[in-house]
Amino acid sequence: FTMLQNENICSMYARFNDIINALKDLGKVYTNHELMTKILRCLPKSWEPKVTAIEEAKDLSTLSLEYLLGSLMTHELRMSDQARNDTKKKTIALKASKDEYEDEMALFTERIRRSSWKRRTSPRNS
Repeated sequence: FTMLQNENICSMYARFNDIINALKDLGKVYTNHELMTKILRCLPKSWEPKVTAIEEAKDLSTLSLEYLLGSLMTHELRMSDQARNDTKKKTIALKASKDEYEDEMALFTERIRRSSWKRRTSPRNS
């Protein structure tokens, strides 16, 4: 079992819970600790720092499943907000570089215009 690409924590847990309930019906029962370990193992590589932080900071044998899911959902929201902000920043940076280019071209054009005007009005040309 692994979390699918573009799947959120809620839908991943719903699929996970369906499998666990089917296994319960067959007589296989998991402890809370085993369930949390399985959930943490199914997360993608991008979640590895969060998984490590949870494993090191919390005692999984005493942690509730609801707390773990809440922590994962909070992290998911932060990651999506950060991704949205990064996208906005990239767009703004591209516009700024285009504006800089246009400003430089306007300045360059103005300098050429002034220099040609000076050549036409200079006393040497008379």
